[in-house]
Amino acid sequence: MTPRSRSNIFLAIATIVFVLQANTQAADKPKTKSEDKPKKIIRALIIDGQNNHDWKSTTPLLKQALESSGRFKVDVATAPGAKEDNSNFKPRFSDYKVVISNYNGKRWPESTEKGFAGYVANGGGFVTVHAADNSFPGWPEYNRIIGVGGWEGRTEKSGPRLYLDDQSDVVRDKSPGRGGHHGQQHEFQIRSRDTHHPVTRGIPALWLHTKDELYDSLRGPAESLHVLATAYSDPNQGGTGHNEPVLMTIEYGKGRVFHTVLGHADYSMNCVGFVTTFTRGAEWAATGEVTIPVPGNFPTADKSSPTK
Repeated sequence: MTPRSRSNIFLAIATIVFVLQANTQAADKPKTKSEDKPKKIIRALIIDGQNNHDWKSTTPLLKQALESSGRFKVDVATAPGAKEDNSNFKPRFSDYKVVISNYNGKRWPESTEKGFAGYVANGGGFVTVHAADNSFPGWPEYNRIIGVGGWEGRTEKSGPRLYLDDQSDVVRDKSPGRGGHHGQQHEFQIRSRDTHHPVTRGIPALWLHTKDELYDSLRGPAESLHVLATAYSDPNQGGTGHNEPVLMTIEYGKGRVFHTVLGHADYSMNCVGFVTTFTRGAEWAATGEVTIPVPGNFPTADKSSPTK
């Protein structure tokens, strides 16, 4: 055997030994927490069936947004129509980590309402989307759960009107007036007021939302309510001239509530900003944490970002 042949054999043996050692070390390497515990799929329930908005178009978009994130498995509970008997409408809330309301209609059966309030108070997550905060003006516990709402006869008796002043302080206006109003639909900028909260962490301080209704003059108990983001309600668009809350969290018992006033129609949900804040808000309501990333095509301060 020539010296060259022996050298090649030794090189091959050394390579094999190196590969075996590397594989052994990789196998022995401790797994990180994320590798050791894969993220569990979150079971979520969307409630619809009645709404003064087109829930038949928007519920599928909410479901798609949640499931496309890779974090959720979603069921839908469709309540009977306004003129139908709803006495058997009794979703099993306890089967889910988070419930999302795309509902604005008549009251649920008393046992269902008690079951829902108990579900949230005992640690269940809840997300109210746009007109879902118009629902149930006469149900005190629901109004505590959502913090503030609008329309359906709400007045100063429902609670203070909520907005932020120029110093970012929350104003609780107890003066007389109706609850719930919006100007013309338009694109508007959303300003993050808490950039450290799990839902808004990593989201630009200012971003442009697609065409939507900008709710204002919302009223309610506003107990344990925290404003994550606002939008300026421009008088030129029929608004109030105040910084109106658009993304909020509420603590209700042991439960976490995410309240978004965004999402009037399918075109309003066709926004990377809406999808991102909605899915992250739902994940936070369910788990108290957020792992869904902020995408690279998130809207900028002067440019909205359609999802398609």
